[in-house]
Amino acid sequence: MAILRSIEHKIEALLEGMFGRAFRTNVQPVELARKLAKEMDDGRTISVSRVYVPNEYTVYLSPDDRAQFQTYESSLVDELQDHLAEHSRRERYALLTPPRVLMETDEDLAVGEFGIATRMVQPERGRRAEPAGARGAARAGETMVYRRSAVPTEAVSADELGMEPEPAVLEVDGERHPVGKHRMVIGRSRECDIQIADPNVSRRHAELRREGSAYWLVDLGSTNGLEVNGRRQQRIKLTDGDRVTIGTTEVVFRQEPQ
Repeated sequence: MAILRSIEHKIEALLEGMFGRAFRTNVQPVELARKLAKEMDDGRTISVSRVYVPNEYTVYLSPDDRAQFQTYESSLVDELQDHLAEHSRRERYALLTPPRVLMETDEDLAVGEFGIATRMVQPERGRRAEPAGARGAARAGETMVYRRSAVPTEAVSADELGMEPEPAVLEVDGERHPVGKHRMVIGRSRECDIQIADPNVSRRHAELRREGSAYWLVDLGSTNGLEVNGRRQQRIKLTDGDRVTIGTTEVVFRQEPQ
């Protein structure tokens, strides 16, 4: 199963790399629904007798894509929440609260690109969880960025034709950690891909994601947050030489030309 998922991710990255910037068409609601369900599936956590999935989702859209939903955004959010609730029932997933969806604008995204941030959040203290299908607001967590594809309208550059991004490494206390996976979790837990022995670091503090030819760093709802080049960030696209502060530990992101 892990091998099949790896192949699926490689094919998806290849197609997105080929068509990502060449085919500029607006994001469509049906695509948002499909990718939200995919993020729910990918975020599964197996417990003793249940399979838990994220219950909060934030959709990041480019300004132009967000504008097209302006007149019916509230209704669209309701539909997406109902879609996630139905998907969780169909797959027999467990949710800590009903699915929640929030729309946000991200100036860094181009037309046809959108990000989805997911979090698994406990219900507010003193408040009972509502049945699946209820509606509410969400906050952002880890983010997957998608690019919409369509019929080609212009030439595609060489690096969009499935070429791998430049290899990257994270330097932590002088130790180099090659980025060899699409998703790498950074934190204090031994289960993390990169473990940092710092009491100010959360067990699952942040995640580095490789999307197409770019690398994104996202905060996984950590206690102390993270800073990139001295500025507090929740999600950011990394470039060579960026310095990330996690807890009291400095992590340097490096890209090495092939």
